[in-house]
Amino acid sequence: MIANHGSNGYREFITPGRVGLWLFLAVATMIFAALISAYVVRMGSSDWHSLPKPGLLWVNTAILLVSSAALEWARMSERRGNARSARVSFIAGAVLSALFLFGQIWAWFVLHKLGYFLDTNPSSSFFYLVTAVHGLHLLGGLIVAAATVRSSERFQLFVTYWHFLTVVWLVLFTLIVLT
Repeated sequence: MIANHGSNGYREFITPGRVGLWLFLAVATMIFAALISAYVVRMGSSDWHSLPKPGLLWVNTAILLVSSAALEWARMSERRGNARSARVSFIAGAVLSALFLFGQIWAWFVLHKLGYFLDTNPSSSFFYLVTAVHGLHLLGGLIVAAATVRSSERFQLFVTYWHFLTVVWLVLFTLIVLT
């Protein structure tokens, strides 16, 4: 950790992990912004037919929000030195995150059963694409979290990443529901 002490006692902390995370978040933001831009532009085409919105997407969204809250609780518990609460909250957040992923896959099965496939129309193609890209980011985050959870700084960074993915999902979900 690099500390910069000013004459007024101000401390600024910059670590390679923080810089790396914020660079990664910038790249991920650009990827999702490009997907969203393409989605919005493509919606104006005559062959765009909106998909039915499985109610499961609402449940999945609530699960992801609770997962993010559990991980934030784990982060706060870890900062206060309450290892037991941090561990329990982290496990709850991870389990809920996995449940969200399974729920998203289940939503795909629901749409398949209704006859909406990847190549049915542009709307279904985009739905599968954006949910898959988001799901892969979540899965990658869970894998990294499992490998780095013993490091306090890495855990803090993971929770920040998770909140980012939750916000991304809220934007994608809003776009899906409104179109």
